[in-house]
Amino acid sequence: MEFLKSALDLFLHLDEYLQTIITDYGTWTYAILFVVIFVETGLVIMPFLPGDSLLFAAGTFAALGSFNVWGLIGLLMVAAILGDAVNYSIGHYLGDRAYNIKWIKKEYLDKTHAFFEKHGGKAIFLARFVPIVRTFAPFVAGIGRMSYGYFATYNIVGGISWVTIFTLLGYFFGNIPFVKNNFELVIIVIILVSVLPMVFEWWKHRQEAKAGK
Repeated sequence: MEFLKSALDLFLHLDEYLQTIITDYGTWTYAILFVVIFVETGLVIMPFLPGDSLLFAAGTFAALGSFNVWGLIGLLMVAAILGDAVNYSIGHYLGDRAYNIKWIKKEYLDKTHAFFEKHGGKAIFLARFVPIVRTFAPFVAGIGRMSYGYFATYNIVGGISWVTIFTLLGYFFGNIPFVKNNFELVIIVIILVSVLPMVFEWWKHRQEAKAGK
């Protein structure tokens, strides 16, 4: 419970935490952001790190001059693309043995697999915009032996799109007075919009299951 409270506080007050990091570490903040984005996309055991909201917050501070926005975007693109590539490689190495690892929730693997069944290779791109699925998609692609060339195409396009969209949203809109004064609300909206595809797929699957009875 304490962990959940701390995680929720981090998400809702990400702007305050990021401000503290910038103040304490200066240009090293670039490296910290790189590591967070890389770990969130590259390690299947860390699906709950902030992704969308962190990009938005970083874009907000870039508009204030804390970062060079294009340098930031380029760096985080590399982190996101490398993260997915590493995640794919781990899944490819483990294969079906991944389903026997206790600390990896089989439920998440099954949901991600269903996402692949629905969207095919496009799932790699679409998953970038869905928390948790974003972390598991490249891992499951590796387990399923998806062609690396096919995977890499969607990985690169998805990584570029995801980082650019959310960082520039923060850059252009993060310092609007209403957004700045209601940052917690904005983060909640970002999270809700991000999980809508999962909710829709769950609702659709439930309706189809009812119809099949």
